[in-house]
Amino acid sequence: MKFVRFEKKALSLYGRIEDDRVREIAGDIFSDFRVTENEVSLSEIKILPPCVPSKIVAVGLNYRTHAEELGMALPEAPLLFLKPPSAVIGHLDVIVHPHMAAQVDYEGELGVVIGKTCRWVAEADVPEYVAGYTCINDVTARDLQKRDVQFTRAKSFDTFAPVGPFIETDIDPDAVRIETFLNGEKRQSGTTRDLLFPVAVLVAFISRIMTLCPGDIIATGTPRGVGPLSPGDTVEVQIDGIGTLTNRVVEQRAQQE
Repeated sequence: MKFVRFEKKALSLYGRIEDDRVREIAGDIFSDFRVTENEVSLSEIKILPPCVPSKIVAVGLNYRTHAEELGMALPEAPLLFLKPPSAVIGHLDVIVHPHMAAQVDYEGELGVVIGKTCRWVAEADVPEYVAGYTCINDVTARDLQKRDVQFTRAKSFDTFAPVGPFIETDIDPDAVRIETFLNGEKRQSGTTRDLLFPVAVLVAFISRIMTLCPGDIIATGTPRGVGPLSPGDTVEVQIDGIGTLTNRVVEQRAQQE
């Protein structure tokens, strides 16, 4: 099942996608809901970020090839950092290239959307706590990441967490292909079969550190091929069964400083 969050008359609604149509949902997908008879064309709606997370828990160096391209050692346990909810944007929203950063990179990733409150969960029970899966671009100011002791500044600029376009419930998170395109040219191609720490391991591990809330997102890591974004670029993160998350890059305006 594929869900979309969209805007209608200044309201944010959830819908279920059926071919090129969207059936409106009464309620939201993280609690009791029903699919109504109201429908609209998918091409006519403004797609919003698929959820409103209280936090994004991201996993660094979860692909061996990405660690190799950065010249970093493989972690012995999941390497975690946080991205703030203020960084979230949706499909077709713009990524702002900040003046503070000399190099801003794309990182296409599979996002895990938490469906219900998750604390001290066993790996075998993880699927019942997951609402579905989405695309996420862990945009990173690479020069600041290398300069700072920790990742907060490099990962946290407004617009540095594009998410979407949809939440898909029916995929195998351990066997999907992730591809990233820059201006139509494929730059990343990997599969979650190569994750050092698979989804069930990540959710169980993180749930022993912090409570995961409905709508929270886990960004599971990126394959090799990360590279820089420049104003005017268009970046697309494509995941089998979910769809394509598309964002254009713009330069920071003076009034945004």
